[in-house]
Parts: sequence; structure tokens; C-alpha cells
Amino acid sequence: MKRLYSSQYFTSFQCDRGRCFYVDFNHKTVKFSFCQLLAFRQQVKNINPKSHFNGENKHGFEILMLCNREHIFILDTVDILDLQELVIGTFGMLELNSILSTSV
Repeated sequence: MKRLYSSQYFTSFQCDRGRCFYVDFNHKTVKFSFCQLLAFRQQVKNINPKSHFNGENKHGFEILMLCNREHIFILDTVDILDLQELVIGTFGMLELNSILSTSV
């Protein structure tokens, strides 16, 4: 298993043997297929962090349900910002690895 990207609180891994991905949420590691990882990316992209600062999201929390509701996470504003960084970095590394493997 190789590490793809680490943000301050989260880390993503790729397992070539198992053809899957893992995201370490510090207190829990979640296994994703590629399709689940794409759905996770879309969920994270749909979160508007500005709503946490302009008063629309008064409580400052987001609830994420992952992998067909197998996992539920309640994340605060700092976690959301860090998770968005992780998603961008993870897919950036996947794209970079894809380009490097096809050019060899």
C-alpha cells in the first residue's frame, strides 16, 4: 500500500494488490473502491465552506455518509477544509501517476 497524499488530519493510500483506496481519518480507516472514491470526491466538492463563515451554516458542522451509509462522519469547518485539500491532492497524485505510467 502506498501513500498518495497527506493533509494535516487525513491521509489517502492506494492498494494496487487489492485494487482499492483507503482514507485514514485518524480515528478510522475507510476502504473505497474507485467508484466510491469518485462519489466521495463529489460529496466533498458539494460542501460550501463559505457557508460556515457567512452564517448560513450556524452550527459549523457537516455530516458525511460514505460507502452506502456504512460510515458516518461529523466534521467541523477545519476538518472540511482539510478534507477538501486531501481530495484535491489525492486526485492530483492519481492523475500524475497515470501520466507517468503511460509515458514510460
